[in-house]
Amino acid sequence: MLEDLFTSGVIERFLLNVIAMTCLIFGLFYSRYRDKELVTAASLFNIFAFGVLTILGSVEFSLAAGFGLFAILALFTLRSEQISKIEITYFFGSIAIAVVCSVQGTTMPFVIVVVGFVLIGAYVFDHPRILKSVDGIKITLDKIDPDALSDPAKMRTDLSERLGVEVMTYQIIALNYITDMAQINVFYRK
Repeated sequence: MLEDLFTSGVIERFLLNVIAMTCLIFGLFYSRYRDKELVTAASLFNIFAFGVLTILGSVEFSLAAGFGLFAILALFTLRSEQISKIEITYFFGSIAIAVVCSVQGTTMPFVIVVVGFVLIGAYVFDHPRILKSVDGIKITLDKIDPDALSDPAKMRTDLSERLGVEVMTYQIIALNYITDMAQINVFYRK
């Protein structure tokens, strides 16, 4: 069984997986967002996924069953804390790289090209220069504006004045009339 590691290309696929995951998670995500916790989680999840998928790929076990298993694990581990769309996207990218690299029956050049597409896509579509003019922030207001729901234009103007930026749009996440607080995602132009 140990000799299968050297003859099946698992070591080469693992090295490609680690290099690609490092480029995605450390090279792109961490350098842009500096979130150590997600970097650690995505990196370790990538390594764990690669190991499990490599074993599943070497025995009679359907790929659909493997994906179902990881879907359940992902829901279980991620549901306890809310994470942003960007974080979940990079997390999924890390898992995708592990899956692509671990599935047997594909040639290494094909795997390298697919992993390259994943990395290039992440680099281009999340590049700071592409969407540099719009940014977002989560804020909490300690007084709920009575016009927050009925007059979005007035609320946008009020948020622009408070923050000193041009608010493009906003999304009310939570309203608490007991404590008179509002949690809002604000998207603004710099």
